[in-house]
Amino acid sequence: MASVPGEKHHKATQNEKLVIAASSLGTVFEWYDFYLYGLLATFISAKFFSGVNETTGFILALAAFAAGFAVRPFGALVFGRVGDLVGRKYTFLVTMALMGLSTFAVGLLPSYESIGVAAPFILVALRLVQGLALGGEYGGAATYVAEHAPEGKRGLYTSWIQTTATLGLFAALLVVIGVRFTIGEDAFADWGWRVPFLLSMILLVVSLWIRLQLSESPVFQKMKDEGTTSKAPLTEAFGRWDNLKWVLVALFGAVAGQAVIWYAGQFYALFFLEKTLKVDGATTNILTAIALLLATPFFVFFGWLSDKIGRKPIILTGCAIAALSYFPLFSALTEAANPALAHAQSSAPVKVTAHADECSVQFDPVGKNKFDSKSCDIAKAFLAKNGVSYTNIEGPAGTVASVHIGGKTITAPAPDAVKGAANKEAITAFQDAVKAELKAAGYPDKADPEAIDRPMVVLILFALVLLVTMVYGPIAAMLVELFPSRIRYTSMSLPYHIGNGWFGGFLPTTIFAIVAATGNIYSGLWYPIIVAGLTVVVGIVALPETYRRNIDQ
Repeated sequence: MASVPGEKHHKATQNEKLVIAASSLGTVFEWYDFYLYGLLATFISAKFFSGVNETTGFILALAAFAAGFAVRPFGALVFGRVGDLVGRKYTFLVTMALMGLSTFAVGLLPSYESIGVAAPFILVALRLVQGLALGGEYGGAATYVAEHAPEGKRGLYTSWIQTTATLGLFAALLVVIGVRFTIGEDAFADWGWRVPFLLSMILLVVSLWIRLQLSESPVFQKMKDEGTTSKAPLTEAFGRWDNLKWVLVALFGAVAGQAVIWYAGQFYALFFLEKTLKVDGATTNILTAIALLLATPFFVFFGWLSDKIGRKPIILTGCAIAALSYFPLFSALTEAANPALAHAQSSAPVKVTAHADECSVQFDPVGKNKFDSKSCDIAKAFLAKNGVSYTNIEGPAGTVASVHIGGKTITAPAPDAVKGAANKEAITAFQDAVKAELKAAGYPDKADPEAIDRPMVVLILFALVLLVTMVYGPIAAMLVELFPSRIRYTSMSLPYHIGNGWFGGFLPTTIFAIVAATGNIYSGLWYPIIVAGLTVVVGIVALPETYRRNIDQ
């Protein structure tokens, strides 16, 4: 039987459980849609950003991925307001339709070669629509499930919503792997990458049917019957300090750290394996999928545990462990996935000696800079393009940049001294010499499939995702409990999507830009480490424990 409006729902009915399962399943499909882009960033870079150089194209593809995250807070404002005014159910339907249709459209979008610069612009526009839709999805799903959950089990019930992001990624991985193996790598790179996007139309129809079966949450229905819903949820949520302060505490004391751990553990690890460690895409996807499958039950475990000991200690402990373990974990990942690269970095470290004035940041957003006007740029551009980690040595003013590999030194061309065609020939000769020395020093072109320690890679990826489950499993319940029911959808959605849309969504782009600038393949990890550390400090000082609060008011 259904819950009676106003009744304190200490025991969940079978109908409520089915409703919660349907809500979670629909959210899995939305995350499937959103994650496809991240998984296929390499192919999207080649198809839609082919007018720029390879390194810049990949960074721009990641930036387009992040664009979907950039607008998520705005989606939270728009759909959060609708959810608090109109209800949870109908907001679900709108966000679902927007997400599914924009994903399907990516699969049909002509490439850069076909329609030129219009292709990346349309792609970014579709990503923005996806981001707006996802900005309205999570808060509604978490609020809806929590308001159906029995007392003392909100952490357990909402943890199923927390699994949906990982299950969506897992589903996307399975589809991508299946298509790649079915049609082959060449066909997949040519046209097969579109198939997972096109399949989203089937998922959209199924998801809309599921969402249409839902009834409104008992808490919202009670407010609506009594006429106590908010008339101005944005003003109440953010225009009054007594609520705004908790929005800020939720953001900096919980969500920011959760977000960077989530994206570092599930996304950056995948990018790191494929782009930096040069493991082939199919192997990367398979090993990541195994780790996700093994770790996903722990979302539910930590959600359940948070009902027993509280949300705060689990979230902050996960942030602290991540901040302390990321450097050793990613170093171990290099050893396990590409031992030849790890050995070469240790036995024959690469160093670049140059004066600071001769060096530019190795990121060109318009793709026009070939980095051939300064000796330092020539050296670093080649190393960055080939994924070679190096350290910088400051030389005196006027120093011509040189690359040191083991005991060998190769001096870069000086464009001021060598002009025109002679300069191009000198650059080519320099690159050939560096490539030969890298090969002689043991630097591999790609990871040797026979040398990959697959069980160890899976174990490390599992450890990274386990940290994700610690910080993410309890957070939906905590956010729901932190805010009053009349403005709950709006209040919890904004800090969640600023954290996950901005702090988390920009993580891959930020890390790659840091790595390209410094030359150290691990230096980008400082970003999630610092943010997670900040969350630990703010959380200890300001975040309240919420797990025993009554949310029916």
